[in-house]
Amino acid sequence: MSALTEAQREKIVTDLKHVIHDAEELLRLSAGEVGAEAGELRERLRLRLLHARDSLHRLQESAIERAKAVGHQADDYVHDHPWQSIGVAAAVGLVIGVLVGRR
Repeated sequence: MSALTEAQREKIVTDLKHVIHDAEELLRLSAGEVGAEAGELRERLRLRLLHARDSLHRLQESAIERAKAVGHQADDYVHDHPWQSIGVAAAVGLVIGVLVGRR
């Protein structure tokens, strides 16, 4: 899953949240259905939802940890190389200023 971009991960998380919500709604609406098969289906769906929710939680925690690690690395780099960081920030600001000024 490391080959996925952040946008793809966000899309997966959003889609999984929608699926979980819809499945929970289906479970709620079918609570009145009786029969052995309906009960087994509801239980199987409930277990899969719990698994999906746990997977989603782990994915979010992993993304948060990676974002924090990248932030700490950037912070360490800026502290170790302050003048290079200032130069890069100035160059980026100049490019953005030129692009905005052209419009």
